[in-house]
Amino acid sequence: MNYYNSIIDTIGNTPLVKLNKVTKGIRGTILAKVEYFNPGNSVKDRIAVRMIEDAEAQGLLKPGGTIIEGTSGNTGMGLALAAIGKGYKCIFTMADKQSQEKIDILRAVGAEVVVCPTNVSPDDPRSYYSVAKKLNRDIPNSLYPNQYDNPANTAAHYETTGPEIWRDTDGRITHFAAGVGTGGTICGTSKFLKEQNPNIISVGLDTYGSVFKKYKETGQFDEGEIYPYLTEGIGEDILPKNVDFSLIDYFEKVTDKDAAIMARRLSREEGLFVGWSCGTAVHGALEWAKANLTDDDVMVILLPDHGTRYLAKIYNDTWMKDHGFLEDRAFKTARDIIHHKNGRGDLSNSQLTTIGSGVSISQAIHVLNRYGISQIPVTDETGHIVGSLTDSTILNRLIEDPTVKDYPVNAIMDKPFKFVGLDNTIDALSSLIDRDNKALLVRDEKDQVHIITQADLLAAMTN
Repeated sequence: MNYYNSIIDTIGNTPLVKLNKVTKGIRGTILAKVEYFNPGNSVKDRIAVRMIEDAEAQGLLKPGGTIIEGTSGNTGMGLALAAIGKGYKCIFTMADKQSQEKIDILRAVGAEVVVCPTNVSPDDPRSYYSVAKKLNRDIPNSLYPNQYDNPANTAAHYETTGPEIWRDTDGRITHFAAGVGTGGTICGTSKFLKEQNPNIISVGLDTYGSVFKKYKETGQFDEGEIYPYLTEGIGEDILPKNVDFSLIDYFEKVTDKDAAIMARRLSREEGLFVGWSCGTAVHGALEWAKANLTDDDVMVILLPDHGTRYLAKIYNDTWMKDHGFLEDRAFKTARDIIHHKNGRGDLSNSQLTTIGSGVSISQAIHVLNRYGISQIPVTDETGHIVGSLTDSTILNRLIEDPTVKDYPVNAIMDKPFKFVGLDNTIDALSSLIDRDNKALLVRDEKDQVHIITQADLLAAMTN
């Protein structure tokens, strides 16, 4: 008889599928490693079992214990399946931007889910990282696998994903592309492949609002790169230990919109019903491939999960329209506002006015008056944005103490304006502007920064 002893024995050995239509005009052979063939419908099944078995071997998890993890959904599903097979309980913390489907699926397999706010810093006690750690401290015989820093994450892909790709391409693979979140998938797989052939190139796919690409290229962790984005399970506002930048040769960034549209194309044109970050992986990999692949190259793109997680989002036409992701969109986006301000069809005709943190308040007043603006980003000596200054802040401080005019800007400046994505819609933008945040900043594909003010939003709503 041919059967498996439990569902977790079916993990791995997922197929490679050639992409045919979305790759039109691109040289080389483009193959997709389709990870939704795993029982939990995602690549994260691989690391879930490995992390639990490592913890058991180390005596960190005993019978009847509880597994606690911060997850965007897929790792939780893998851990839940492994827990069922091994007799453990599960509690998962998730950011509130994750799809309801993911939350419902986890609850359906018996897990407890704690939903936490997205737009807080990682070390905020409300973040899903912090809540998971606190639960681990409070609950006896519990395990916090911490997929971000757990070496078992990378090891699982080094031992399974990499060898499978090498075997199934008969060693002909020349390029490997995958999204970068915790880092385990791309780094574990790349490590194995590069050991077989050091000339294999790894391309990491990142999202706008994440720190990875700039850190790889400059070595600088720029908090100005961090802002809310919609795509789930990709990018980070931290540097996980599983991200080994020496194993990733290039990064390509992809917008929420381009990722969503590509995921829908893969479903309709290739018959691959995949998740949102799969759209990120394919769009970014193909953009890189257009300029770099030759006829003899073989690129493998890893598709991490299944489309059922996103039925109410990217596979819902109303949701897509409301977020400006379809042509007949209902709302304008940050990109549209900047286009309108520039008076032309691109983003390049806009020079952001800033002021140095060491400039005096009286000089700052002169700059505000000269340009007819009421707020301005503040930069340090290296040009990085470190704060903001508004006319209302200056006025209030001058009323309290007229000598403030001689102070440097950094003596009274407020925190920096928030960064947002180019494809954020007006309703999302307006929710971020309040008494404490008088304007928003947008970084375009060419790394140029633009400002969106309350006046810009009003103009966009009435035009």
